[in-house]
Amino acid sequence: MPIAVTDATFDTEVLQSDVPVIVDFWADWCGPCKALAPHLERIAGEFDGQVKVVKLDTMTNRRSQMKYQVQSLPTLMVFHGGQPVGQITGWRGPEHLAAVFAEVAKIGA
Repeated sequence: MPIAVTDATFDTEVLQSDVPVIVDFWADWCGPCKALAPHLERIAGEFDGQVKVVKLDTMTNRRSQMKYQVQSLPTLMVFHGGQPVGQITGWRGPEHLAAVFAEVAKIGA
């Protein structure tokens, strides 16, 4: 299961992680975010230990949203070594998401 993060826990959970992290920037009102969620959870389980997945509610955590200039939802941002290294905006389907996870897992290998 993805871990819920906040502005207060972002540094610890994301920037200080030993494995690559995919941050799901989402909001409750976002239909595509809701469509993405079950696929994100399923695929995250398949890559447990290789890729960490966290969710950040942009409605209650504006500081992180603004810091990383997230302007469209859903946005998945990949972090490794404390730095953003990739970004995907929009929902492109489960096959695309699985391919993204496979690539991110290679980063940490």
